[in-house]
This record gives sequence, C-alpha cells and structure tokens, in this order.
Amino acid sequence: MAVAFYGVNSDSGLKKLDEYLLTRSYISGYQASKDDITVHAALSKAPSSEYVNASRWYNHIEALLRISGVSGEGCGVTIEGFAPAEAVATTPAVDAKAAAAEDDDDDDDDVDLFGEETEEEKKAAEERAAAVKAAGKKKESGKSSVLLDVKPWDDETDMKKLEEAVRGVQMEGLLWGASKLVPVGYGIKKLQIMLTIVDDLVSVDNLIEDYLTAEPINEYVQSCDIVAFNKI
Repeated sequence: MAVAFYGVNSDSGLKKLDEYLLTRSYISGYQASKDDITVHAALSKAPSSEYVNASRWYNHIEALLRISGVSGEGCGVTIEGFAPAEAVATTPAVDAKAAAAEDDDDDDDDVDLFGEETEEEKKAAEERAAAVKAAGKKKESGKSSVLLDVKPWDDETDMKKLEEAVRGVQMEGLLWGASKLVPVGYGIKKLQIMLTIVDDLVSVDNLIEDYLTAEPINEYVQSCDIVAFNKI
C-alpha cells in the first residue's frame, strides 16, 4: 500500500515523518527501497537531532547510498510536490520534448520520441543517483563496541545452540566478538557476548527486537540486555 507524506521540509511534516519511523526502519517493507530514496531526496537537508527517528533513518539511508546502494522496489510513496524516485528529474525532459513537438511542425523529426526519451530518462536517473551520493557526508561512519547479556529460558536451554543462533544473525555493519557463559543462579547461565557495529548501519535496539528475541531465536533466548555501549 502506497504511503503519502506532505510538506516533509516543514516542522509539521518532519514531525509526521518522525512519528511514522518510530516503529519502522524503512519507509516500506523490511529493507531499503526506492521509497526511501524518494523521501530522502525530497528532504532539503538532514533532519535535526530533535527528530530522533527521522534523523536515524536519514543517516542510515545516506550510509547505504555511499557504501552499497539501494535496490529494493518498495511499495510506492507519494510526496506532495515531489515525484517518485523513478520519475525525479525525468519529467522536465518529457515536458520539454512535448513542447518542442507542439511548436515544431516537422512531424517527421518528432514522431519517434520513445527511444530518445528512454536514453534521456536513463541518463537523468544516473545523474540523480550520482548527485544523491555526492550529497552524502564524506566522514566515515562511526563504530561502537557493545556488550550484551543474552538470557535463556531455563537451565534446560542448550546454551551451545543459543550461541550458534545468536551468531547466526548476520548483517552489514555487524561483527560478533568474544563470548563467555556467566552463572546466574539455580543452575542457569547467561551468554555474555561482544559485538562491534557500524552506527549508521546497525541499531542495537532493532537487532534485539527484530532478531535476537524474535522467531526462531526466541526458542532459546528469553531476553537481551545491553550491559555496555562504547563509541570506538
């Protein structure tokens, strides 16, 4: 289902965007898509830190554009006064061609427009993508070192399988480190594990909520707590 935003560069529009991203990592779906590029391009500048969720999302999309690009199709997004990602910067070329066709009576020269428009659209899309990447911050993404407590359901939980399930979570910007089992009481042990993250790519809160305490890993994991969080 297509999402619609209005006045994303106004305080009210940014507030709506921030509220929308409170429970979401992306504009639509579970991966970055053309919908994110469209909203990102519609913003005249990065949201201030006042808009925590919008600022986090904006920095994440910028990092993806710099490092790996965005390939997801998305579900479609509408922004008042702004065209979708595929159409941005191509509409003027189409309008100019149509105007030229009306002003020029030489139909033979203007009949076959489709081939030319396709090339122009492709070129415009490439130029826009390059401009978006060039607009990104040049500084390297920061990194953080995190220590997690991963707690099992009970003393019968297979801690070896629990650790294998945790380390099985792989994503760009996440690196698992050393670990150890720490006694809690009543024969129960918890897993303490280090991880290093690229701040613009990985949210620890999302890692815990969407992966470590979600199916199928929650078969072994009851809860996760952040013990330490340090910038590198």
